[in-house]
Amino acid sequence: MKEQEKRIVLDTSAFIAGLDPLSIQLTQYTVPEVENELVQHSLPWTRFKTAVELEKLRIISPDPHCVEMVRVFSKSIGDLLFLSKADKQILALALEFKNLGQYPEIITDDYSIQNVANKMGIKFVPLNTFGIRFRFHWKLYCPACYRKYPADFTSKQCSICGTTLKRKPIKKTPLED
Repeated sequence: MKEQEKRIVLDTSAFIAGLDPLSIQLTQYTVPEVENELVQHSLPWTRFKTAVELEKLRIISPDPHCVEMVRVFSKSIGDLLFLSKADKQILALALEFKNLGQYPEIITDDYSIQNVANKMGIKFVPLNTFGIRFRFHWKLYCPACYRKYPADFTSKQCSICGTTLKRKPIKKTPLED
């Protein structure tokens, strides 16, 4: 793999974990929503802004088709409700790079991003955690009334009793390399 084909995609958690984009030789990429998840004038936000100003970090909005594909992948394993808009955009940008024949790596400590990235065949690199060892398929349920919900259910509350839904794994698969 040529270094110019490698694409480093930074999630919000990379900045929060203390990653300094200026310490990496390659240009890095992220999405506009990541800036919205950072607290203004914090150290992570300052690193983000500095890297953008010095052109070490490029902000790109992913192709809407790739965003839809992320929705399909995350829905199929039950992570859809647990991904923020920024998370979906990060995954979509990495998928777009992959579709262009490049080699994306997402730097993230977010387990749902890691789970979906693995399902899509995209590498991820955790910073402050060991990362996931298995890909999980989740089911949603209400801990109060035990009603079960499909993986694509769009509310975080039980439609019967209003309790916040939880999830538990129904299947775990070793990670694909």
